[in-house]
Amino acid sequence: MSSFGNLLEQLVKETQNTSLCHFAPELVLCATIVSLLLLRLLSLDRWIPTYVAVLLGTITSLGLAGSQLLGLLNGDTHAEPFFSGLLMFDAFGAFLRSLLALFLVLVVALTVLTGIPDREDAPDFYTLLLGSTIGMLLMAQANNLLMFFIGIEMTSVPSYVMVGFLKGRKQSSEAALKYVVYGAGAAGVMLYGLSLLAGVLGTVAIPEVSTHLATILGSGSGISDATSRTVILAILMVLVGLAFKLSIVPFHFWCPDAFEGASAEVAGFLSVASKAAAFGLLVRFVYAFVGGANQVAAEVFTGLGIAIGAIAAITVTFGNLAAYSQTNIKRLLAYSTIAHAGYMLMAVSAMIVILAGGRSIEGMDYRAEAARCLEGLLFYLFVYLFMNLGAFAITALLRNQTFSEKIEDFNGVAYEAPVLCVCMMACVFSLVGLPPLGGFWGKLVIFSTLFVSGKIHWFMWVMLAIGGINTVFSLVYYIQILRAMFIKPRAEGARPVQIPTAISNYALLITVPVLLLGMFPTWTTELANKVATILLN
Repeated sequence: MSSFGNLLEQLVKETQNTSLCHFAPELVLCATIVSLLLLRLLSLDRWIPTYVAVLLGTITSLGLAGSQLLGLLNGDTHAEPFFSGLLMFDAFGAFLRSLLALFLVLVVALTVLTGIPDREDAPDFYTLLLGSTIGMLLMAQANNLLMFFIGIEMTSVPSYVMVGFLKGRKQSSEAALKYVVYGAGAAGVMLYGLSLLAGVLGTVAIPEVSTHLATILGSGSGISDATSRTVILAILMVLVGLAFKLSIVPFHFWCPDAFEGASAEVAGFLSVASKAAAFGLLVRFVYAFVGGANQVAAEVFTGLGIAIGAIAAITVTFGNLAAYSQTNIKRLLAYSTIAHAGYMLMAVSAMIVILAGGRSIEGMDYRAEAARCLEGLLFYLFVYLFMNLGAFAITALLRNQTFSEKIEDFNGVAYEAPVLCVCMMACVFSLVGLPPLGGFWGKLVIFSTLFVSGKIHWFMWVMLAIGGINTVFSLVYYIQILRAMFIKPRAEGARPVQIPTAISNYALLITVPVLLLGMFPTWTTELANKVATILLN
C-alpha cells in the first residue's frame, strides 16, 4: 500500500509541476469549450458573441504554443516526456502545435466572416472544431501507442459531425455517413495493428519499440521468422489508418465526397489540419522503428520506404489526373489535397530510405540528410497552411456572393472582386509550385531529398521524375479556375459580387505569407531544419 501511495504522490507531483505546464495550450482550448457551454447554459450568448470567446481562447493557445517552441529552441526548456510518458514535449511537437494553433485562429476568423455557423449553431460548431483540434495536438505529441489511437479518434469523431453540419442538405448528410463508415473501418484495422504491436513487442511506449524490434529481427531468421512477419503486418495495418487520415491512395475514397458535401470552411480545416497532425504522427511512428534499426531491420525498412514512395507517386498521379474532369471547385481542391499529400509523403519515404540505408553509403551524413527530408516536410506543411486555406477561404467567400461552388459560376468575378481573384491566383500558382511563391521552395526541398536518396536506391530517382512531371500536369486543371475568373465573361443576369473591405483584408492576410515564404524562405527553412535536427539526433 505504501508503494502505491508513493507512486500516486509522485504522479500528482509530476502532473502539477511539469505536465500541466507542458499541456497549457490544450488546457486553454478545453477551458474555451467549457466557456462555450456555460455561455449557452446561462444564456449569455445573447450579449456575448460566441466567436469572441473562441478567438480569445485560440489566440491565447497560439501564444502559449509559440512561447513553448521558442523556449525549446533557445534552450530555456528541455525536451521530456510528460503525463507518465504518454506525450512528448519537444521542438517537433511544439512546431506542429504552433502550426495547428495558428491555423485554428485563421479558420475561426474565416467562419466569422462567412457566417457559417450561424449564431444559433455557433457553440456546437466551435465545440466540435476545438475538440477536433485538441485531438490533433495530442497526435503531434503522441509518445505511446495508446495516445496514438486516442489522438486519432478525438480528431476523427468531431470531424464526422462537422462534415454533416449543414442541416437539411442531403449531400452533406451522405458525405458524413460515408466518412463515418470508412473511418470506422480504417480505425478498426489500425487498432488491430496497434494491438498486435503491443502484444508482440511487449511495450506500448513508442521510443522502446525500436529496441524490441531489433531484438526480434536480430535473434530470429530475419523477416522469414513468424514473429517478424507479424510485426511487419502490424506496422502495415497501422499505416493503413494513417493513410486514411492523409487520404493516400487507395484510402482516399472518402475525401472528394466529404469535401464536396461539407462547407468550404470545414473542407479547408480538414485539408490542412488533419494532414499536419497525421504527418507528425507518421514521422514519430516510422522514426521509432527506423531510427535505431540494426542491419537486418534496416534492409526491411529500406524496402518499406521504397514501397511508401511508390504509393506516394501513385497518389500524386491519381490526384492530379482525377482533378481534370471536376466542375465543383471543392471537389477539384479535394483531389488537389490528395496530390499534395502524395508530395509530402515523398519526403517521409526519402527520410525512411536514408535512415535505413544511408549508413552504408560512404561519405553520407545520413542523419543530416534525413533531417533535410523532415525539413522539407515541415516547410511544405507551413506553406500549405496558407496556400490551401487561401484557396478554400476564397471559395467560401465567393460562395456567399454567387450562392454556388461550381467553377463556371465564378466566371468573370475578377472584374467585381479583383483582390480575391488575385489572391486566388497566388494560392493556385503556389499549389502548382511556381516561383517566386512558397510552394516552389517546398517542392524544391522535397525533390532535392529524393535526388539524395536516389544514391541509396535508384527508384527514388523515378519518384523524382514522377513528381516533376505531375507538377507540370497540375498546372492544367488549376488554370481552369483562373480562366473562369479572369477570362470567361460573367453570365447575363448573374448576381453582382460585392466584397467588403474586411473580407479583402482577410484574403490578403492569408495570401501575403505565400509570397513572403517564396521570396524569403531562409528563416523558415532554418527553423524547420533545426526542429528536424533536434528530433533525429
